[in-house]
Amino acid sequence: MAAARVLLILAGRPVSPRFVQSVCRLLGAGPGLGPWPTHCGLKRGRLVLSDGPFPGASTRLPLQRPPFCPFVALDQQQLRALGAELPTNRGVDLGVAIMLQSSDQTVLLTRRTRTLSVSPNLWVPPGGHVELDEELLDGGLRELWEESGLQLPQGQFSWVPLGLWESAYPPRLSWGLPKYHHIILYLLVVSRESQQQLQSLSIPPVGRLRSRTGLLREAMAQGSTYLSGPGPDPTKPK
Repeated sequence: MAAARVLLILAGRPVSPRFVQSVCRLLGAGPGLGPWPTHCGLKRGRLVLSDGPFPGASTRLPLQRPPFCPFVALDQQQLRALGAELPTNRGVDLGVAIMLQSSDQTVLLTRRTRTLSVSPNLWVPPGGHVELDEELLDGGLRELWEESGLQLPQGQFSWVPLGLWESAYPPRLSWGLPKYHHIILYLLVVSRESQQQLQSLSIPPVGRLRSRTGLLREAMAQGSTYLSGPGPDPTKPK
């Protein structure tokens, strides 16, 4: 089994959640939608989560999941019956999404091309998988570059973690058994550059699966508002 990308601290002991286990449930989430305050340690290539403080925890973030999360809907009897059809040698993967805000209060979104079989034409924040041994911010900035052609100048931005989202694909059991399971870390990156300056820095990606980037003017909300619903998932298969 590959190195755990998401690690939980349960009763003071480190636990690697299995692919079929709901992270929210393991952390004590109830039947509602949350959010559930979660203590986090942001490690290189790894996210450490716990429902209580632990050595190395650097922040406390809201954790949420969709109401139709298949890992909650699957009960133990179903898991035993479907064991051969679900991944057994994988844990929960780690993804990152970048909410890039310009100095004049705009947010960058990228549009998935109409030819994709999964969620075509949706506007989504840049993001994707975090590579092994990659810093979480570096992974997000790499995805930002790959999907929008935008490389932020060093020292010209600040960032803060916003929240966590437990994601599955397909997102509903009625669509089929889940093939992907991620915890997505949303990062707010605030640039000192204006929308116009950022657009002048962007080099349109060639042959990327997500095309057309736009800086959409939005009234910026605070905290975990970005995670108030399931929304588009930047880690969906491309």
